[in-house]
Amino acid sequence: MTKTMPRDVHAYLAEFDDIPGTRVFTANRARKGYHLNQFAMSLMKPENRERFLADERAYLDEWPMTEEAKKAVLARDYNAMIDEGGNIYFLAKLFSTDRQSFQDAAGSMTGMSKDEYAAMMIAGGRSPNGVRSKKEGN
Repeated sequence: MTKTMPRDVHAYLAEFDDIPGTRVFTANRARKGYHLNQFAMSLMKPENRERFLADERAYLDEWPMTEEAKKAVLARDYNAMIDEGGNIYFLAKLFSTDRQSFQDAAGSMTGMSKDEYAAMMIAGGRSPNGVRSKKEGN
């Protein structure tokens, strides 16, 4: 009887990075983005939203986030926030603070306008055809 080696979990999870246009929220991303996500959750309280909107940088500096995460928040670059470990469900507190819909934010993340994004989703979403791997596509 031969023993099989357990599959390297890190190698397995790294395979998700090969999916074009997709950022999978892994345990590593969760750890990396802990403070970013805690900041976003703080925006559930009206007094915190007011403080944040009054001086965004000062409010962000109260959180032990990376400078890259802070810059992503200030730029409202949701893809960069996700790369920094942001969870879209927590980040929803930020675009809600800005009085934007999920559709607005998702459109900005895909490089589409709100209306283009809505039309794509109404038509059934992105096609499953095309480049399925970064290694195969470019």
